[in-house]
Amino acid sequence: MMRSNLAVLEPVRPSERAAGLRVALFSGNYNYTRDGANQALNRLVGHLEEAGAAVRVYSPTSASPAFEPRGELVSAPSFAAPGRPDYRIAYGLTPALRRDLRQFTPNLIHLSAPDILGQQARRYARRIGVPVVASLHTRFETYLAYYGLDWLRPAAERYLNSFYAGCDRVLAPSRPMADLLTASGLGAKARVWSRGVDRVQFAPARRDRAWRLAHGLADDDVAVLFLGRLVLEKGLDVFADSLSQVDGGGRRIRPIVIGHGPARELFEARLPGAVFTGLLTGDELGRAVSSADILLNPSRTETFGNATLEAMAAGLVVVCAQAPSSRELIADGIDGVVVDDHAPTAYAAAITALVADPDRRWRLGQAARRSSESFDWGAICEAVLDVYQELAGPALGLKAS
Repeated sequence: MMRSNLAVLEPVRPSERAAGLRVALFSGNYNYTRDGANQALNRLVGHLEEAGAAVRVYSPTSASPAFEPRGELVSAPSFAAPGRPDYRIAYGLTPALRRDLRQFTPNLIHLSAPDILGQQARRYARRIGVPVVASLHTRFETYLAYYGLDWLRPAAERYLNSFYAGCDRVLAPSRPMADLLTASGLGAKARVWSRGVDRVQFAPARRDRAWRLAHGLADDDVAVLFLGRLVLEKGLDVFADSLSQVDGGGRRIRPIVIGHGPARELFEARLPGAVFTGLLTGDELGRAVSSADILLNPSRTETFGNATLEAMAAGLVVVCAQAPSSRELIADGIDGVVVDDHAPTAYAAAITALVADPDRRWRLGQAARRSSESFDWGAICEAVLDVYQELAGPALGLKAS
């Protein structure tokens, strides 16, 4: 890709695009739990390395990683999060990590979590005079209400606003989220780093009748999918209450739950007769998602909605909550259904209407598949590299894309 200005630039081979760039990436969870945030970060690191950058990742790790990471991973000493042993919290920028950083000599630091490690890495960057980019992956302040801690939200919002204000650029996963950051006082610092989807892995052609039959789904059953981590903040209670009120009009409504997490036992108790597949990856995941009929995503804490995009690529109808993430992905009544009222009765009514009208369900699913075309990982990662170049490029002589 070549941008023309007054002067004509020589074409830049992909392997030279980021030559000389040395990125230190700080993460709270880079490979020990498979979620949308660390999968996006791994995609980005792979793209940066292919463009010629050197990337070193500092993150808590586990003896049982969920997948092989991209980049050079340095384990940050950490402890299990109270009440959430599936996540770990780094102690901070220890002397050993500081020595490693000095030897790596980064010329840009990327922070993907506003934790102690990220805060101290930001101060380190300021001391050595290199730019700092932060990326927003999780709306931590919205999680508090699900654990009886909503009284802490004002203090959490003040901390987060201060953290991001101290960075040179902040990458938001959608335009609505970037607008929220701008409104919080970031001014022109906010940029959009969207997400992509593999439209081969998730595709209507991957729908598999044999998979459905093997999981007890008859041809005329309507499979309503939950896709994601089994944690309270994903709206598990609303999902279960909504399905209990759906009128199938004589057709059986079968929940399919893909994912794992600490709330699985609770969710299983609320969804008798549901198909729980556990964690799936790769082709197995694509086949399972594409074999469902409707995705219900009632979460209002999403920053992007990877599950929504994957279901769209698979040609499913998505019924989702009114949230910044859904405004980026779904046009209500065009390629999905957005529910303004968060009451289970509202979600149940939307699903009941879709069950009763298979033709509308098919049209919305086809439109969703077409809408997913614009979410290409390569172009999306290039947008991040443009931000890096904006900050570090002049000093390094990086060539424009």
